[in-house]
Amino acid sequence: MVSRRAMRAPEMLRWLAAAAALVALLAAAPAAGFYLPGVAPTDFGKGDSLPVKVNKLTSVKTQLPYAYYSLPFCKPETIVDSAENLGEVLRGDRIENSPYVFQMREPKMCQIVCKLTVGEKEAKELKEKIEDEYRVNMILDNLPLVVSVLRQDKNIAYQGGYHVGVKGQYTGSKEEKYFIHNHLSFVVKYHKDDDSELSRIVGFEVKPYSIKHQLDDKWDGVNTRLSTCDPHANKLVTSSDSPQEVEAGKEIIFTYDVRFEESDIKWASRWDTYLLMTDDQIHWFSIVNSLMIVLFLSGMVAMIMLRTLYRDISRYNQLETQEEAQEETGWKLVHGDVFRPPTNSDLLCVYVGTGVQFFGMLLVTMIFAVLGFLSPSNRGGLMTAMLLVWVLMGLLAGYASSRLYKMFKGSEWKRITMRTAFLFPGIAFVIFFILNALIWGEKSSGAVPFTTMFALVLLWFGISVPLVFVGSYLGFKKPALEPPVKTNKIPRQIPEQAWYMNPIFTILIGGILPFGAVFIELFFILTSIWLHQFYYIFGFLFLVFVILIITCAEITVVLCYFQLCSEDYMWWWRSYLTSGSSALYLFLYAAFYFFTKLQITKLVSGILYFGYMLLASLAFFVLTVLSNLGVGGVLWTAATSWGQGGDKLVLAAGVEGGGA
Repeated sequence: MVSRRAMRAPEMLRWLAAAAALVALLAAAPAAGFYLPGVAPTDFGKGDSLPVKVNKLTSVKTQLPYAYYSLPFCKPETIVDSAENLGEVLRGDRIENSPYVFQMREPKMCQIVCKLTVGEKEAKELKEKIEDEYRVNMILDNLPLVVSVLRQDKNIAYQGGYHVGVKGQYTGSKEEKYFIHNHLSFVVKYHKDDDSELSRIVGFEVKPYSIKHQLDDKWDGVNTRLSTCDPHANKLVTSSDSPQEVEAGKEIIFTYDVRFEESDIKWASRWDTYLLMTDDQIHWFSIVNSLMIVLFLSGMVAMIMLRTLYRDISRYNQLETQEEAQEETGWKLVHGDVFRPPTNSDLLCVYVGTGVQFFGMLLVTMIFAVLGFLSPSNRGGLMTAMLLVWVLMGLLAGYASSRLYKMFKGSEWKRITMRTAFLFPGIAFVIFFILNALIWGEKSSGAVPFTTMFALVLLWFGISVPLVFVGSYLGFKKPALEPPVKTNKIPRQIPEQAWYMNPIFTILIGGILPFGAVFIELFFILTSIWLHQFYYIFGFLFLVFVILIITCAEITVVLCYFQLCSEDYMWWWRSYLTSGSSALYLFLYAAFYFFTKLQITKLVSGILYFGYMLLASLAFFVLTVLSNLGVGGVLWTAATSWGQGGDKLVLAAGVEGGGA
């Protein structure tokens, strides 16, 4: 019996090595932008129409998006909204047509779009948006508009969208003035087919200028000639030396240039420019450094675990008489109490079910992201996929919660099902509804419309809740899990514990290691969300996710073992909260990030940030349920081996197998 269990170790090591190799391959996958299978590029002939679409106005200082036409910009004859998926609506995207229409490979200079007279209200709104550093986002052939910026290391970086305007002072004056960018110099990069005259768009850039246009003659619409921008006189806009000030009652003339540049970049690689917005060398070094630290700490945890168990089992094997063997010590004393149902067992079952639901959602979503189905070119695809997979994973949530509930001798499976279906989604919906009301109050396009809110409720009640009931029914129909050892009828008295075994202390200590596994990657995730940058290294994110799960299980098993050695058998909730406390560190780190990296000054924007990060921390908390299941598996294996008697080394093999 010992040999059979001992022989499992090399086999398990081979499986772990194969899994590590697979994860490494996924992590090392190319970071280039790629598209959904089946999506074909669009070919344009010379002179073909290139309609430019406008998207929301964004600011890292307020985090409140606004529709493009909420400001006094030139409008087409008819504004047409583009069809948007669920993720785009939740992100606040509002994609509409614009008066900017190009012809492929036909450059234009000093094209007049329109002339507007700014009123008191419009001037105030423009000044507010310039003060908050709002950026205008446009789209051409599904490519977002970017502005090139020269970094300190002399390399070129790209930022999404251009600023509405700038603040400045006239020479010799100290008074702050607001100037609008009313002239746009577009650059469309294309890759030409060698065998035909067809081309594909691979880049869309702009240089914004502020210039106070002067008429060469009377106003004649778009055919008016300007003295400040006249291609016939070879006078083009190349600077903002005479800027257009934003003042009520003043006229603003909007103009643009467009030129076309042939590029060697192929259509399949055109997103590389957008994905390399940050110094990826620092990113990769930080990720590898984090992984090395976590692997080193995991090895230390495993060594402590194995050495401690080996010492205990060696001492038990040295017992000479049956009488001595009956004098149990340490964790052996509580083998008849470890499977006693905890207090508030119903709530624990709900958390376990919700955690399994989150784990399934993240696992499936990241697999699709690694395979390229959720590339940045598919706007809103990631959020849409996460919502749909979350709804479908309600089946697993109901099954997991009902199985654990039945093990605790529960009989009211419908009640536990209702709590699983409504507890966490209900909390999330209430927080989301309150934050959405605040966004509505700011008249932001980020406010979710009533129809979308109704669609979310329909997904919840129409699909998720029924699936939770189906899963609970299937789980409750199965025979209950019977503990391998009989639970004592009278609970054993727990002796007084040492100060370092205090529940609050051990729980807070236990959350440090799982948080250490993710906090560097967390920095890049927060940057992509709140500083409006693309996040694309899903291979490394998947690797960090796997290490997070392993770390949660290891640290929880170790602390639970020390708890049982102190004859404290109330491990259920403590094992859950041990790794779950890392959510507290996540929220504290989010607060640190807010005060050190963000420039948010508005109260509503701060409430939005902490509201969404609270929701993310709650989700991270319930995700650590797998550590609880891991501890349960280890104890189940150990209790089974001990209850069957025989050689005490069986216990060692069982614990090692369960820990792995």
